[in-house]
Amino acid sequence: MAGGSRDAVFVHLDNVDHAGHSYGAASSQYLDAIHGVDTQVGRLVAAVKGRATYGSEGWLIMITADHGHTDAGGHGGHGGSSAAERQTFLIAAGGAITAGSTRYDIKMPDVAVSALAHLGTAVDPAWGLDGRPLQQPVPDAFDALRPKLQTRVDETGTGSTVLGFTHTPPAGWTVDNSAMGTGGVTEWRGWTFTTDEFWTSAERGQWRETNVRARNVFAVADGDEWVDKSCTGTFDSTLISPAWPVTGGRAATLAYTTHYRQEAPQKGEVLVSYDGGTPVAVKAYTADTVSKTESLTLQVPSGATTAQVRFRYTGGNNWFWVVDGVTVKAA
Repeated sequence: MAGGSRDAVFVHLDNVDHAGHSYGAASSQYLDAIHGVDTQVGRLVAAVKGRATYGSEGWLIMITADHGHTDAGGHGGHGGSSAAERQTFLIAAGGAITAGSTRYDIKMPDVAVSALAHLGTAVDPAWGLDGRPLQQPVPDAFDALRPKLQTRVDETGTGSTVLGFTHTPPAGWTVDNSAMGTGGVTEWRGWTFTTDEFWTSAERGQWRETNVRARNVFAVADGDEWVDKSCTGTFDSTLISPAWPVTGGRAATLAYTTHYRQEAPQKGEVLVSYDGGTPVAVKAYTADTVSKTESLTLQVPSGATTAQVRFRYTGGNNWFWVVDGVTVKAA
């Protein structure tokens, strides 16, 4: 339909991708294409702001690229798991976005969901979308650890200047390593708090890159990486939450995101204790790969006032478990 107004506009500017394939990301042609697209974006934004009705309209403008590119370019310039190919960005303006802010909790699946939210379209959980609206940040306790992140100790895959891990839990949380083996790679000894940039570079192409639901800083138990340095015993570490208030005799909801890759004899267990009592298993991961948002209904015993959650990972030279966004909400 020619003319008229639109509720949403999608514009695909292909020159940068074309230059990357033809000349590589380290070329002058690639840089020239970026400058050209920057000019085009400027013209588009100016056209939006030049609308006679702009002052009464609510615009959300998002600019992104679907992937990065290798310096060499060619037909295989992207599609792999290297940092150059996976790195991209999201620039957003309008829609209650704070101008000049830098966010660490945004991932590419958020683009579509953010557009839907801005248009007032409710996202049905049954759709199974990985993204969440960038207009609705949901910070958690792990995110507060970003200022405490350290550079690598034993890890060789991660750059020496990358800040990305700590074993110091956030306030109210603890890690029980009393059954943990000795030695191993320092970064991954027991539950570790880390970031995508740091963790995925430890070993690429092993599905760490598909951890799309965890945000900013998250918790990881990675037996596969821990055994890459001389160690004894097995990986046996438990991440313990604060005690959340609940109402005795009523249901509560335990929610968290999980990215779990299985290899026997590895096991992931979720246990809950009430008022400091004996932990009871409410979920176990022992088969297949699970990457989703979990929502578990807890039947709170009569008279109980608090619930504490434990995430116990046991294994050896197996795979990993990511946990993030943990909450317990009383009914």
